[in-house]
Amino acid sequence: MRAAQAQSVQRHEVAARLTADAGGTRGIAEDAMRQGQVRWTDKDGKERTGTALVNPGTPKGTTVRIWVDQEGTISSPPMTAAATTTGWLVGGTTAVAVATGVIAARTGMRLVLDRRRYAQWDAEWDLVEPGWSARFHQ
Repeated sequence: MRAAQAQSVQRHEVAARLTADAGGTRGIAEDAMRQGQVRWTDKDGKERTGTALVNPGTPKGTTVRIWVDQEGTISSPPMTAAATTTGWLVGGTTAVAVATGVIAARTGMRLVLDRRRYAQWDAEWDLVEPGWSARFHQ
């Protein structure tokens, strides 16, 4: 959550204009974003250019929304509430994995110890059994 809060403070969204047509066409791979040259004016009034991901087939001059950091360079959007969900999911998965590992280790150790104990009992019974079975045959 701290990282998400820090990113939301450090980054802001600005409007930029596409300086060239984005390649490709919308169709089968609609989700496949293309890189396009964009131009925007930062908060100091300085005009900047950079490369941002845009929808394929977007014409030159279209306004697109981009995220920039405090230095004015293009960056990814800040983490959102999905960060909380991701944190809980990763934490829960880790807890389940640790618990499963502990249970598996305990079960494996118990199996090893039981096998050793049964082997010891068999060895002792091999020594004692002839005397016991002879008592009942008299």
